[in-house]
Amino acid sequence: MSSQPNDKQGPGQLFVVATPIGNLADMTYRAIDTLKSADIIAAEDTRTSHRLCRHYDIKTPMIACHEHNESAMAQKLLLLLEAGKNIALISDAGTPLISDPGFTLVRKLRRHDIRITPVPGPCSPIAALSACGLPTDRFVFSGFLPRSGKTRRQRLNEIAGADMTHVFLESPKRLLNTLDDLIDQCGPERQACVAREITKLYETFICGSLDEIRSKLGATTVRGEIIVVIGPCEGKKIISDEEIVLMLEQENIKELPPSARARQVANILNIPRSRVYTLLMNARKS
Repeated sequence: MSSQPNDKQGPGQLFVVATPIGNLADMTYRAIDTLKSADIIAAEDTRTSHRLCRHYDIKTPMIACHEHNESAMAQKLLLLLEAGKNIALISDAGTPLISDPGFTLVRKLRRHDIRITPVPGPCSPIAALSACGLPTDRFVFSGFLPRSGKTRRQRLNEIAGADMTHVFLESPKRLLNTLDDLIDQCGPERQACVAREITKLYETFICGSLDEIRSKLGATTVRGEIIVVIGPCEGKKIISDEEIVLMLEQENIKELPPSARARQVANILNIPRSRVYTLLMNARKS
């Protein structure tokens, strides 16, 4: 194995192996060699990974390690490693642990001084970031956005005021609603990119302002793997939800009808009216 495995007299090591996110040709020579040389492959979904292994004639035994069994599997894999076995960890696509299983396992093995070696390769958030034309010097990867509720509003508010690029995954079914929410929170001119099916046949990058992206997508049914990249807030004071609520409660404003009240605050703070109105309606419900 090219990564200089143990000498079999001591514990084995875990290899965290990145696999293609769509195009099988993106598999690295080192990744193939590692999977062939390992004693065991721990795969998120063995059915998905069997197709990859057949393509590269990898015959290494495989066991399932996914979000539903990872805690129990971590102990089993630890025992195998302590017995001198080398194990390769893979997810369905991309780099393990990046919105995929593996964190519980890696943390446990680190606590037991097991050697862990990354075998770098494809990673969809990084691939999207590299080709979207938005600032890359500072960025945050957020996994999937919360689907609803206060936690979602807080995350969108963080993105709205962020001075760095945000990258996150999104379901095709929720993409249009998320773009509408981002327009409300960040304003229609915020620069962004929606990348879908990266490295696959129908790879698409839609870049521009949030309003332009939303218009291009229209009411279409979006399919495939989606990565959303939102550029940093530039040249505007960051306005928190708390500041908006305080202004809504000022004496000369709170007596106005809801629509006029939201419009007045939006004009004063130079933020989207829809963001103010949503906060106002949520406050009235609570």
